[in-house]
Amino acid sequence: MTYQLDLDEDQISQLAGILNRLKTERSQAAVDWERSIADIAAAMDTDNFDSNAVEEALKIRVDSAKRMRNEVLEALKKTHQMLNAQQRSTLAYLLRSGQLSI
Repeated sequence: MTYQLDLDEDQISQLAGILNRLKTERSQAAVDWERSIADIAAAMDTDNFDSNAVEEALKIRVDSAKRMRNEVLEALKKTHQMLNAQQRSTLAYLLRSGQLSI
């Protein structure tokens, strides 16, 4: 991506920070997903179904997805701000053509 967008050193550094934040949030989302699975499994392994426990487990997933959405939105906003018009146009092309995905 750095080559395709012809990013300068400052832009590369900024992009690395942006991607690092996304990676961190994605890792947290994976932990949240596993935690919700464990909580759902625990609720299923009882004599009486605990709707509240399952609801809380599913809420973990929803909250995690919201945090991930917010982080992606912020990443896109920061990326847009750091790119010039030509780079934004190239990025848009890469996204539309499927050569780059979010």
